[in-house]
Amino acid sequence: MILCVGEILADMIGKTENGVFSYERRAGGAPFNVACGVKKFGAYSAFFGTVGDDLIGKFLYDFAGEHVDEAHVRLDRAHNTTLAFVELDERGDRSFCFYRKDTADAYLEAVPPSILERANIVHIGSLMLSEKRGADYAADLAKRAHKCGKIVSFDVNYREDIFPDRAAAVALYKTMLELSDIVKLSEEEYAAFGEEFVQKTLKEKLVCVTLGEKGCMWLYHGASNSLPTIPVKTVDTTGAGDAFYAGALSQLDGLPKEKWTRENLNRVFAFANVCGALTTRSRGAIDALPSLAEVTSAAAKSGA
Repeated sequence: MILCVGEILADMIGKTENGVFSYERRAGGAPFNVACGVKKFGAYSAFFGTVGDDLIGKFLYDFAGEHVDEAHVRLDRAHNTTLAFVELDERGDRSFCFYRKDTADAYLEAVPPSILERANIVHIGSLMLSEKRGADYAADLAKRAHKCGKIVSFDVNYREDIFPDRAAAVALYKTMLELSDIVKLSEEEYAAFGEEFVQKTLKEKLVCVTLGEKGCMWLYHGASNSLPTIPVKTVDTTGAGDAFYAGALSQLDGLPKEKWTRENLNRVFAFANVCGALTTRSRGAIDALPSLAEVTSAAAKSGA
């Protein structure tokens, strides 16, 4: 089982039709997107998070129950649900603006041992790091997971508008990176942390770096490789990195570290590349997720 813990929110995706600009409401939140992708791509997924007891929160509560194998979502009457406003440029690349001040996703309860003990991989969301409460929660969860013999996964997923500055964010992220076994970075995040940090501090970790239309790169115990992705007509890149990571984690679920060989990691991340690429063909992080059959077929055609 892959247990994803962290933010679940509404992506409000901007669009213009007939001269009128409006926003469409879609379910989102990086760890929740990953949980939904994990189920789509054939592994067993569980999600643990909190939403407000409000209109958006109830929508997400119902949505989660339909899209992951186990939805452990709490309705919080004291705090509202987070919103992420997303706007796309002509290439489908997105920019974010978060409405997130003292919102429900910052008030996570401790994951019960009965849930934690059944997981193979514990994937922790990064939005919580923007507040001390969340940063402490994430570090504690990673330590608890390790004590239970679990693999800890972390996606940097840096959003500059929720941190006071980049230096403060990098310092917080470094703590979580050191507590993780599997780490995902974008090309920009890899550059921000620096090759020296990644090569030295994360040398014992399995690191994957998404490179957009160029595919990805993985690094593990001194070995590395770059893998191309498949060509697609991109409409919306929202959630592409989450789909990529869901694909990777779904393939790593149940695969012990001693089998993280070059051959197996090439297979894992080639599959992940296809998952991420196919997700960009339509709008929305979760609604656009391809089926396992689509991924398998596209991978076979491309030789991935």
